[in-house]
Amino acid sequence: MNISEPPPYEPPSIQDCEDIFNRLQNTDACIMRSINGTTVGAPPLTIGSISGQQKQRANTNCHAELTLASSVTPQPIQWVWPGWIARGKLTVLAGAGGCGKTTVAIGLAATLTNGGRWPDGAQCKKPGNVLIWSSEDDIADTLLPRLIAAGADLNRVRFVTASINASGVRSPFDPANDINLLNETIATFEGGAALLLIDPIVSAIKGDMHRANDVRRGLQGVVDFAEKHSCAVLGISHFSKGSSSGIPAERVIGSQAFAALARTVLVAAKQENSNTRVLAHAKSNISNDQGGVEYFIEPCTIGNGIETTCVQWGDKIDGSARDILANAERTENSESEAHEKHNALESACQFLQEELKDGPVATEKIVEEAKSAGCSWATVKRAKNHLGVNAVKGGMKSGWCWVLPEDAQDISKVLTKNSEHLQEEMSTFDTPPIFDDFDTEEL
Repeated sequence: MNISEPPPYEPPSIQDCEDIFNRLQNTDACIMRSINGTTVGAPPLTIGSISGQQKQRANTNCHAELTLASSVTPQPIQWVWPGWIARGKLTVLAGAGGCGKTTVAIGLAATLTNGGRWPDGAQCKKPGNVLIWSSEDDIADTLLPRLIAAGADLNRVRFVTASINASGVRSPFDPANDINLLNETIATFEGGAALLLIDPIVSAIKGDMHRANDVRRGLQGVVDFAEKHSCAVLGISHFSKGSSSGIPAERVIGSQAFAALARTVLVAAKQENSNTRVLAHAKSNISNDQGGVEYFIEPCTIGNGIETTCVQWGDKIDGSARDILANAERTENSESEAHEKHNALESACQFLQEELKDGPVATEKIVEEAKSAGCSWATVKRAKNHLGVNAVKGGMKSGWCWVLPEDAQDISKVLTKNSEHLQEEMSTFDTPPIFDDFDTEEL
């Protein structure tokens, strides 16, 4: 029987290459060909067996997409808090421990839900829904009381607590793995979400938070979520140790990619031996990066005697974040400044004792009377702390009131007792503060 010689081996066609790569990429399988009914083994196909010309032809369907600039319609930035927190963007709020970052974030979230006024006096034009995920604070005893104290509309707030798989099994929500699940869930309630609070933002990173590539991969899902739903994302972070003399935006703990991917970086700091704190722009790619605002973290009581804290906003501050933080973190001040501070505080204490001597007074009325008396609101807040004045809220719909404690001390004794701290309580600005007509307890 005559058996003809098999034809010479021919390399696979371009179409064969594409099909084989799709099925057998990263495998050691051999390509089998049938010749005259006899199966023989062809040489294994590897990437190196395809010439450069063949690879170029095989990739003819792959290309880069170009968009003509004239085909794009310009769009304005959509703001949650104008100039500070933008919709569809990632904002990082960083600061040292003890400066009340989460309380500040809760206060901002409350303003968004109730359509109140922002710390700089601007009106929240469009109330929105808020999502909150926190691994550091309990919902029932910490986050919810703070929201109530800040006057939040609780019907607009949702806590992100768990992820549920196809079998109905619940697991703690993990921002590093589950952020995509929010894309589906956010569509289930009317109005979507205007703000997502992640505390801390480093929890969104699967790998090493000090490696730029790991941070960029981890944050990309957060950035994509923000853009897709036009939702502002506010991530809470800390300052790295030993960074007090550095550029503010670079003080964010972890890789510099945190600050690089965020369109805005806000920084917070607390004065030594004082309740005075500052919030400032450290970086902004989409707005002015100058200026800040003073704030205070105040203890308060809500509901059935539940003690919590809330943020009270003070005066606006001019200058760069570096200057604002330097002023807040300094520990030495001139004698003349201390003397001026002492006199202003004494006047404010006298004003408060006179104003509150007959019982509780609404905060809004104190604001008006302080302005008429020539007392800056920041100094009135310091006087409140020195005298031990309490801020109380009568109910969910009632306004805030200030009341002297039952054991209120004589003003001279109060000032003498606290005089050793006055030099560390200097204002964080070089010019007299501008009085803020809108600074009330509800804000």
